[in-house]
Amino acid sequence: MSTLKIYGVARSRAFRTLWAAGELGLAYEHVPVDFAKGETRTPRFLALNPSGHVPVIEEDGFRLSESMAINLYLAKRYGSGGLYPQSLEEEARAWQWSFWGMTEIEPPLLSALRHRVVLPEEKRDPKAAAEAEAALQAPLKVLDGALAGRSHLLGDRFTVADLNLAGILAWARPAGIDLAAMPRAAAWLKNCLERPAARAARALQR
Repeated sequence: MSTLKIYGVARSRAFRTLWAAGELGLAYEHVPVDFAKGETRTPRFLALNPSGHVPVIEEDGFRLSESMAINLYLAKRYGSGGLYPQSLEEEARAWQWSFWGMTEIEPPLLSALRHRVVLPEEKRDPKAAAEAEAALQAPLKVLDGALAGRSHLLGDRFTVADLNLAGILAWARPAGIDLAAMPRAAAWLKNCLERPAARAARALQR
């Protein structure tokens, strides 16, 4: 029997992969490699991922990095027709929302998070945080509009598209991002993050 290993701590992008594994009901070994302690820069870890980032998965000699690639792979391998879409068109839309989240949402969201939470207080720039939050307004309106008349990104059921995008937006609350002007997006995100597998992955952050 193969053993899936997930490398990374839950307060990193590995949260998304731990959540995906939980949604799929996969047995796995969690290897908590902590970037904050320099553990992603050791020779042992760099042999797994020369880029020095988490998450990384390893299964039967197969290794894969990049959270979106990992989640799409796991969902397609183990959740076809469930977490992973069945039609080619819906598959493409799942990719679209996953990559859109990485390009449109994550950069300004991480900037706001850094300048409000992560950096030492003396290095935080309130102006940079405010500019990052302002930059998020347009893509958040796109998301809010996309959810008109539907409960999830691809229709009426939760898929990897929702998981991947909500996994990014999980940082919105600690970053102090106000979603009040986007009620559909706010309700969708709340519902996604209250799923049992999401709650279980979030509990690993403590």
